[in-house]
Amino acid sequence: MPDNNYVSTMGSEKMSVVFSIPHQPSALVKALGPFQNNNINLTHIESRPLAEDENKYKFLCNLEITNEEDEARFKKAISELYEISGKDCVKVLSRRDTDNTKSDSGEVPWFPIKIAELDRFASQILSYGSELEADHPGFTDEVYRKRRKMFADIAYNYKHGEPIPHVEYNEAELATWKTVFTKLSTLFETHACKEFRKVWPLLVQNCNYNKDTIPQLQQVSQFLKDCTGFTLRPVAGLLSSRDFLAGLAFRVFHSTQYIRHGANPFYTPEPDVCHELIGHVPLFCDPEFAAFSQEIGLASLGAPDEWIEKLATLYWFTIEFGVCREDGALKAYGAGCISSIEELENCVSDSSKKLPFECENIATTKYPITTIQPVYFVAPSFSEAKRKIREYSSRIPRAFTVHYDPYTQSVQLINKRANCVKMIRDLANEMKTLEDAVNKLED
Repeated sequence: MPDNNYVSTMGSEKMSVVFSIPHQPSALVKALGPFQNNNINLTHIESRPLAEDENKYKFLCNLEITNEEDEARFKKAISELYEISGKDCVKVLSRRDTDNTKSDSGEVPWFPIKIAELDRFASQILSYGSELEADHPGFTDEVYRKRRKMFADIAYNYKHGEPIPHVEYNEAELATWKTVFTKLSTLFETHACKEFRKVWPLLVQNCNYNKDTIPQLQQVSQFLKDCTGFTLRPVAGLLSSRDFLAGLAFRVFHSTQYIRHGANPFYTPEPDVCHELIGHVPLFCDPEFAAFSQEIGLASLGAPDEWIEKLATLYWFTIEFGVCREDGALKAYGAGCISSIEELENCVSDSSKKLPFECENIATTKYPITTIQPVYFVAPSFSEAKRKIREYSSRIPRAFTVHYDPYTQSVQLINKRANCVKMIRDLANEMKTLEDAVNKLED
């Protein structure tokens, strides 16, 4: 739930610089000269031949700015780099709050290019998993707080590519799961959308979904990957909206592993494993919904802060609290609805307000975080919602388009003619495969 849990606060500034220079002797020394001259410590360096020009090398350099002195030295280094590579061949990616529509520096907010870069977010959580507010049901429960810290430590130390550690849930946690699972299961047939109802039995069959067992994230993540390419990764605390949405661009969902406190099993002030596994996972198994979710994530990459807020609101009223029509009846598809008995009943009843799915209205709508939603935006279908979000996000002031490559699990910036030509060739190959398939069907 973005604005509930992902409010942006930044300390030191992580930045990346992507640039290209001609392939020649001592190219690396020349490329790194501006950074060395200005005493800038690089935390990561990569180089590779430029795909669209084999006579050039492309460099990716990561660094961190912690004070104004670092900032001044960095600007000087970039000026020197412009003289070496040319301004058009240098791209600065940062998280800073800048108005990218007015800036002529070439800066855009930093975003991950490779899926492994999501590991950075582990150290950028806004609050740790065991840091509970005084009004939290588990605030005075020392055992519960220790368990929450254990779950947070697992996520904090997790790295991309590793299996998600197996967790042995205790009796109190299993009892809470049983209460929630049992009650919610009675409402799915009448209140949840058909895509959810189709997937639910598959999760029961393949991922150990039942009232007596809390499914393990690793097993569920593998099943998700087989279905749509989505995966789960544990999260230690609360992420910023920008970081959380960036994960969706790579078909990665940051999932909690802890469970709500048993004192009030039908209420949780933050997402927990009931919300994630019962509310989110089933729809991520649906190809259309998975593509729809990724669309919001891709739109967020490099977007200005004001657009991140709009996209987070779109996320809230769709992936979290989305409602659609099914044979004339209202059905829930949002995880916040499906994982809450009160919300599930409210979203399809006449007591709440229903509005048509229009991104312009959704993106500026205010909403409560800790109470039942008073208004829902009704989508005719996932594909139609995805189309409207794509149209809406095309207005984001970015000098590039992004494309996700599932083979390399990386994001490509489509901002040059050569990139477009490569995409056209890839599409032509796909069309050829499709043409051959159609011809064989006709035969």
